[in-house]
Amino acid sequence: MHHHPAVRPDAPNANNLPISPGSSCSGCSGGLSGPGPNGSDIGADAMALPITIGGQGAYGVLVNNIGTGYRNNAAKNVPTGSQPEGLYMLTSSNLTSSSCCFDFGSAEADDSDDGNATMNAIYYGSACWTGGCTGSGPWVGGDLENGMYFSAAGPNPSNIPSETGSFVTAWEKNNGTTNFTLKYGNGQSGGLSQAYSGALPNGYNPMKVQPSIELGTGGDNSPEGTGEFFEGAVTKGFPTDATENAVQANVTAAGYTNNTTTFPPPTQSVISLKAHANGKYVDAANSTTSLIADATSIGTNETFDLIANNNNTVNLRAHSDNQWVTAENKGSSPLIANRGAVGPWETFYLLHNSDGSVSFRAYNNQQIVTAEDAGASALIANRTAIGPWEEFDLIND
Repeated sequence: MHHHPAVRPDAPNANNLPISPGSSCSGCSGGLSGPGPNGSDIGADAMALPITIGGQGAYGVLVNNIGTGYRNNAAKNVPTGSQPEGLYMLTSSNLTSSSCCFDFGSAEADDSDDGNATMNAIYYGSACWTGGCTGSGPWVGGDLENGMYFSAAGPNPSNIPSETGSFVTAWEKNNGTTNFTLKYGNGQSGGLSQAYSGALPNGYNPMKVQPSIELGTGGDNSPEGTGEFFEGAVTKGFPTDATENAVQANVTAAGYTNNTTTFPPPTQSVISLKAHANGKYVDAANSTTSLIADATSIGTNETFDLIANNNNTVNLRAHSDNQWVTAENKGSSPLIANRGAVGPWETFYLLHNSDGSVSFRAYNNQQIVTAEDAGASALIANRTAIGPWEEFDLIND
């Protein structure tokens, strides 16, 4: 299998995007590790996304494996601090997700979460980080760190339930202090539609952008997003509408066609979990109470949506509060259902045991979930081996 070792722009004095170092670079220990050597990320399969441009065969960058990411942490001639910035990328709704985060744009130079406003990247997907979204997405948003925003308050405009197409142009510009603007368009024809233009979210003024450009992951190297990338740019300044319209016209004139690669959608089932530790059912009482195996029968609190993703991972959404189960504090705190979107902390590997039971390994710390103290204490991901406390019967409701 051939992999894209780097994303290389054609322009002189441009910034190449090598495979992201993840947590392997000096000073990057605060971020999430990728699946590559020493915690680095991996490259995309170079021939997995065939398309046609102007009648000639070409390939896009397919981000469909966990930890596929590219990054330049010493980017040249890019905006920093609160300097204005403009971004666009050509992507597709053929492959998106509600996980964190398929991004392109400015991110932290240490591959870590450095706080609000330390990113200014395009996010394309259906993760409604703040809640309150309308429709199923996907949408073009701004990942400004600690939140993907489709407006200052967070949710997408109610009159735009989705922004889709086999080729979609995604646009974000940010003047660093008072305005960010989101647009989208058809990458094959037509002009641009503005989804939002207005104030930055609370806590994001001024911006604190760093000289790093990323593709495929979140700012702290969150590796769960999926998507397709064909072209894009990061520019200094706040582009005028006329400039954006001219770029849109250039993209549509290029003749992008034949993006026909298909992907099986994630599967969803409704399940309950019975702990081998004590024979009781796992209970997610509410968003402030940790998961614990203390129920003798199955009700709403003991029922979960199990989402099986295409990258061999799963997510659990509690029926009690419609929130995602998270391995809190990178796995150092008990599991709790209190997240509105999926990221690495909300991602688990489902392990099938020889006796027909299952176990869960948290992605963020690679530890096995246990019903601590023979089920008397909350579930937590802190085990390296599987025994009865780490085994659960998966019951299809």
